[in-house]
Amino acid sequence: MTWIRTIPPAEADEALRRALEAQRQLYPKEYATPVQPTSDGTSGIVASHSLIPDALYHAFATFGVLMSPELPLSRRQHEMITTMVSVTNRCRY
Repeated sequence: MTWIRTIPPAEADEALRRALEAQRQLYPKEYATPVQPTSDGTSGIVASHSLIPDALYHAFATFGVLMSPELPLSRRQHEMITTMVSVTNRCRY
């Protein structure tokens, strides 16, 4: 496993806190609890982007917007698509 320096939420500056909160608001409530939390309780994949808050926001906000309940696909269809993309990319999350 590659080691990536991250900034824990307790040490986040204003830009990182804003990016984390803004992208989090776009996700369904079921995504609030990380499946494999880091030692500080955050999501490792999100934390791996913590050095560049703008990149963190844009990378994860994209997915949040694609999961919007206002789109014509159902939540079930969204989840099926994301599962197939993860399987195709051999990604475990």
